[in-house]
Amino acid sequence: MSTAVAARTIRFEVKRQTSKDSKPFWHVFEIPYREDANVISTLMEIRKNPVTIDGKLVEPVAWEAACLEEVCGTCTMYVNGHIRQACTALIDEVGIVEGDKIIVKLEPMSKFPLIRDLIVDRSKMFDNLIKVKAWVPIDGSYDLGMAQPQDDHVRKLRYDLSRCMTCGCCVEACPQVNERTEFVGPAAIGQALLFNLHMVGKTFANERLEFLTSEEGITNCGNAQNCVKVCPNEVPLTLAIAEMNRQTTVYKIKSFLGLTN
Repeated sequence: MSTAVAARTIRFEVKRQTSKDSKPFWHVFEIPYREDANVISTLMEIRKNPVTIDGKLVEPVAWEAACLEEVCGTCTMYVNGHIRQACTALIDEVGIVEGDKIIVKLEPMSKFPLIRDLIVDRSKMFDNLIKVKAWVPIDGSYDLGMAQPQDDHVRKLRYDLSRCMTCGCCVEACPQVNERTEFVGPAAIGQALLFNLHMVGKTFANERLEFLTSEEGITNCGNAQNCVKVCPNEVPLTLAIAEMNRQTTVYKIKSFLGLTN
């Protein structure tokens, strides 16, 4: 953004909360502009001297970050109203230029229990992976022999699905994930397909499909397609949802006819 270079100050407006039961409040910080800075590196600078624009020394902002490479998924937050990974949010790209300032507003995810400031508890995503049995069953560590050959298109799809880092962007953006539904969310559905495509993982295919036909399952998807738009790793979530919709339909028909194991 060419106009960003002329700016000399980065203004961070951070929504804060000391606990899930406390009232939220805002702190505004300003630091000198630095080219190629991202949200996390700027938060690190603020942490060194957490003084607000009105001169008040406050507790450093709490956030999560680990890999800083958009791989671990821990730094998900709202950046100027858009859910994304903060580590790859370059100030020059996401900031709103107003005169000599670049404005960046940070807020925590809203569909996960708040812990503090920008940190939320994403445990329910991992609980949902358990519900869809997102693993490969292995009985012992002995040699099982050569795996069956797999079509390159299926292998490519499995790789794309495996790129999910459980960051929560898709769940946060999904309008069907709310307090009125039990919807398991797009990430878990994508992982159910990943393991249904695995030569050994498909051992649990019927259990996964049975779960996905429940109230928490795929019928709650409203096909808004927000999930695939916000996924930082471009996981083909809408394709996965469509395929699992087909698989669950076939499964229920076979169940009705008594053709399932």
